[in-house]
Parts: sequence; C-alpha cells; structure tokens
Amino acid sequence: MAPQQQHSGASPDPSAPSRTVYLGNLPNDVEPNELLDYVRSGILENVKILPSKNCAFISFIDLQSALLFHSDCILKKLSIKGNDIRVGWGKNTPILPAIKDAIQKDGATRNVYLGNLHNPATDEMITEDELRADLSSYGVIDCIKIIHEKGIAFIHFLSILSAIRCVSNLPLEEKYLDKKCFYGKDRCAFITKTQQHNAAQYLGLAPGMEHVVTAADREFISSALVQQSAAAAQIATQAGGANNLGNRTVYLGNLHQESSVEEICNVVRGGLLQSIRFLKERHVCFITFIDPIAAAQFFAMCQLHGLTIHNRRIKVGWGKHSGPLSNALSLAVSNGASRNIYIGNINDFAYFNAQKLRDDFSTFGEIEQINYLEAKNCAFINFVNIANAIKAIDGIKSFKDYKTLKINFGKDRCGNLPRQFQNQAQNLVAESLDTRQFGNVNQAQFSRGTSASPDREYRE
Repeated sequence: MAPQQQHSGASPDPSAPSRTVYLGNLPNDVEPNELLDYVRSGILENVKILPSKNCAFISFIDLQSALLFHSDCILKKLSIKGNDIRVGWGKNTPILPAIKDAIQKDGATRNVYLGNLHNPATDEMITEDELRADLSSYGVIDCIKIIHEKGIAFIHFLSILSAIRCVSNLPLEEKYLDKKCFYGKDRCAFITKTQQHNAAQYLGLAPGMEHVVTAADREFISSALVQQSAAAAQIATQAGGANNLGNRTVYLGNLHQESSVEEICNVVRGGLLQSIRFLKERHVCFITFIDPIAAAQFFAMCQLHGLTIHNRRIKVGWGKHSGPLSNALSLAVSNGASRNIYIGNINDFAYFNAQKLRDDFSTFGEIEQINYLEAKNCAFINFVNIANAIKAIDGIKSFKDYKTLKINFGKDRCGNLPRQFQNQAQNLVAESLDTRQFGNVNQAQFSRGTSASPDREYRE
C-alpha cells in the first residue's frame, strides 16, 4: 500500500493535485513549528501530523499555494533533520462552510492576534506559558510570538477552525475582557525575498522592483512561481538527468588563463549566489546559486545566448549536485543576507582605502570585489561565499575603526535581471502598477533552454 493511502486523508490517486500536500518519512521527533518553518507558499487551513506513521498532511486554503509548496519540495529535495521527505497529494476535500465564511468576512487565518497584554499597574507582561495554558483548549498550537515592547502576541494554531473558536470565545473570558483579539497574518503566507526575486525575474521586472510583486494577486504570483519551478525542473533533468533535480551548481569551463573571479561574476546574472569556486589552474569555475530555479534559469540563458569572457566562448554545464540549501541559510537570505556588505558613513576615504578594507575583511574569507561610491560616502565588499559575508557582518563590528560606520548587507549584482530582458522591464512595471496584478504579463519562458542538446555533468 502506498504511504499516501495509509490515512483517510490520502488520495486514491497520489498524482491528483489538491489543496492538501502529503509529507512522508518525517522524523519521529519533528515538532509542528519545525515542520512549518519549511512552508512559505500560502495560507494554511489545517495541519495534521501523524507521528506513529511518520507523515503529515498540510492543507492550504487554495490549490495554487499547495501546488507551489509541492513543486518547491520536489525541486529543492526537502530534507528535515537528515530525512529525505516523500511528497504526494492528500484527498481533495472542500473547506467547511463555517471556515470559508469566516475567511471571506473576517479574513480568518490560523494566527490569533492579542493586544493590550501589558499591565501598566503592575508593569507585568503575560508570559508564553500563560498563553499556552489559556489557549491550548481551543486547539494544538504551532508557535507563540510575544512582542513585549508593544504588549502584543501572535498565537499560531494548527488549524483555522481552532483560531475561529479562540477569537469567538476568548474575549468572553474575564482575564481577556480588556484585551484586543482578532486574526493576524499566517507566517506560512510570507513571500520570501527569494520568491519575490524569482517572480520578478520570471515576469521581467527591472532590478530593485521586486517589491511590486507584493502588490500583485497572490494566487497569480503562486501560479507564476509554479510554472517557473516546473520549467526549472525540466531544464535541470533534461540536461543533467533525473538526479540533477534541485541542483544549484553550474559549471563554467574553457576559461581564459587571465580570467578573474570578478570578471566571472560580471557576466553571471539571474540569481543570488551562495559561492563561487574558481580553479584557475584548471580553467574552470563552479557557481552555486541560492536557489535551484536561478541556477536553471542561468543555465538556460547560457544555452540560448551563449556566454563569453575574454572573447572566449565558455562551456556551460552542471556541477556536482549542491544538495538543498540549509534552513539556517535560507532564513538568513529571507532576512536580507547576501555575499555583499555595505559600509556607510565613510568620511575619510584616504584612511578607509581599498587595501585597508581588503586586509580587514579578508580575515573573514576571500573577497571577490571592492567598490567605492564616494558621492554617497559608502563602499561595498563582495565575498566569494555568502557564509563569509554573514560572519563578517558580526565580526567587523568588533573592530574599533568600524564602530561609527553603518554596516549592513548590500545587493548581490549577480541577482540582477539578465540584459536580454531589461528592455521590456519598464513596460511590464507600468502595466503591473495600472492593474495591481500581473494577469496579462507575457512571461518569458525559460523552458526554451531545454531544447539545447544534453550536456555532460561536470564534477569537481
């Protein structure tokens, strides 16, 4: 019996899409909040975890969000605590009328917002243990977040129905009579920076216009990302075989002996980079993107238009499989991390010269490029590995010379839109702002890149 069929919520046809995604081979000790940290595709209606069967069923309120999560799990080879997760479909059941009505009328989600939690008389704030004890009667809790300085809290349940019960009944309890109580935003419906970037790339938006994506209809954005994910999977598997699915590493060969890492990065476009490994003596380079979709997009662009460095045609293929991006690094990128560091408030460029910056920042890892923008009193340090940039952000603040400077992550120039699509960007942005959604955008189909003859897989 297939694992999907061992539960009443499973579909007799595991290939039939529904708004419920099945996850199998889960670790025995996985907690709800740990599992849902991997979900970033839409509003959840219900989550059922069956520890005895090592599986879970995650139900979204719409099909497109489920399709996006399903495709992401497959493309990125979802792994939790070392377990490779099996992905399938659950039974396609309708949302209960009471839940649908609450969603339409009140914007109900599984997240409950509570306000006025600070007691000015005693200067005390309600604790997480108190909230968990008081609210667990309404349903299983995913996570609780308390913002003490604002006197508010957000309680995520595992179902919208539990949240509806809480919002309806909690304000009637004496302890919560003077508290604000309503629905908050589902943390799993958060559009990550990577998703914004991918959607913007797919729709042909100019660099820096990713924020326009958030104004678009979410269902359409999910649809665009699903199509892009499917195209990326086709590109990766047709050129590198079935085991190449989710690979984030692209191989560049036949590089000129005088090529530099900076020159290579100057021609890489379409996605944020995790690392650049340049083996100069072998005239090859391995580019690892943050996202497998970006890697497939870059590979396809090279097949369509070619790649030239130092007037030499570069061989482009797939490197050794990168494996999935770690959850910690994914979270860091969602919070703005990149391999580029911005240094602001520089008044003495003679003192903070390129050599000093290189000497100081090289202690954290190899540097690809240093750029100055004297008109705005700032500089940018580009590392060859995003992990080194993350270390540098914290480490450089302990250096006495940098305590008065503004240090933050900058934008990776490799994430800019490929030049082939920059001409159409302004028209697309204007159209999106007029309609507030991208319903009529003529999307660039990167799947055309799969027409190239299969390339052999390169290994480091």
